[in-house]
Amino acid sequence: MKVLVVDDSKLARLTLIKTLKEYEPSAEILEAENGAVAVEVFQAESPRVVFLDLTMPVMDGFEALERMMHINPKAQVVVVSADIQTQAQERVLALGAKLMVPKPINADKMLGVLQQLVF
Repeated sequence: MKVLVVDDSKLARLTLIKTLKEYEPSAEILEAENGAVAVEVFQAESPRVVFLDLTMPVMDGFEALERMMHINPKAQVVVVSADIQTQAQERVLALGAKLMVPKPINADKMLGVLQQLVF
């Protein structure tokens, strides 16, 4: 299973990857440091799941999400963000995200996320 992890913080990406690997040790992990790179990787690699931050340079998560959903309307995108405002959550869900999870994502949250996705 290919998983794309998108965050401008390398530490945040590594933390999420480590937590994900506890439940999906065979997952093939792809990484992107901003939304623009994420859209390129998404289009080229067709990951099964995307973990997407919202606040990033070059292209934010909102725009990246919109472009990913245009490429594949059935994409399974989980927004992982420190921005937990109601309007941000409503916007990402309206754009097509499956879930929005507050940072940091720990083992319990990851298990809950994985249980809600379709593999």
